[in-house]
Amino acid sequence: MLDLRRRRFLTLLGGAATWPLAARAQQPAMPVVGFLNVASTDGYRPMVTAFRQGLQESGYVEGRNVAIEFRWAEGRSDRLPAMAADLVNRQVAVIAATTTPAALAAKAATTTIPIVFETGGDPIRLGFVASLNRPGGNVTGVTQLNTEVTPKRLELLHELLPTATVIALLVNPTDPALAEVVLRASQAAAQTFGLGLRVLNASTESDFDGVFAKVIQLRTGGLVIGSDAFFTSRAEQLAALALRHAVPTVFQTRDFVAAGGLVSYSGAITDAYRLAGGYTARILKGDKPGELPVQQVTKVEMFLNLKTAKALGITVPLPLLGRADEVIE
Repeated sequence: MLDLRRRRFLTLLGGAATWPLAARAQQPAMPVVGFLNVASTDGYRPMVTAFRQGLQESGYVEGRNVAIEFRWAEGRSDRLPAMAADLVNRQVAVIAATTTPAALAAKAATTTIPIVFETGGDPIRLGFVASLNRPGGNVTGVTQLNTEVTPKRLELLHELLPTATVIALLVNPTDPALAEVVLRASQAAAQTFGLGLRVLNASTESDFDGVFAKVIQLRTGGLVIGSDAFFTSRAEQLAALALRHAVPTVFQTRDFVAAGGLVSYSGAITDAYRLAGGYTARILKGDKPGELPVQQVTKVEMFLNLKTAKALGITVPLPLLGRADEVIE
């Protein structure tokens, strides 16, 4: 009788010990989001924070109920196809393809895994979606005006340097589709303002010193840095070089201005990343990307470093000061 009771006790004890393991085994696996970007974490930390915020606003917190696999191409767009293929092989739940080159690579890699893009370009012209209202397929996303406001950067430099007759434009030749859009828009703006335009190329950090030397050699009034994720990830380095060489320069991010760059003007990129995070969350909850209309961020932001303007001997017109979202002194 004693042995029988002991056996029953041990059986119950063993069942209690294994029950938590069985319960844990029945819990659903944490969904994984693949985050693909052509640049590097440098310069993109505010954007990643905004993306996480978008997820969190819909109830997803990294490490708690969602995992994020980051893939940074470090400015090498040729690495993106392999990175996109790796995310597909890992069968991630969603690919957040931020930057235009990353979105192109993701779309080429899969027709089944949902893709949420973030781009400053035209998603229809780029072939991401058939329609903004009804994207169809496995792709949707968010656009901002970063590319479209390229002419405005040249106009800002013209306002700050009204006597300048020649302006330099920096583009990245390794992203020819984007470089062509930036160049075409800048040429039209330069013609409008009666300015000569000198086009310079850079695709690696080692090119930057030569670019600023060329700007000085060509006796241009200033430099417009075109929209490009590689340049964004090197914003602080570009600002330091512009300051060291005393070249009035306009770019696209606040980081550039905070690091000593003269002025920035762009679409609200962090807003776009937050919305992309929100769309990623909706897809994790079961929404189909083809039924989610492409969101368009129409807000633009301008930041100005008044200390740098004074160091360069530039008098900033009062109307321009009034238009700035923030003036750093």
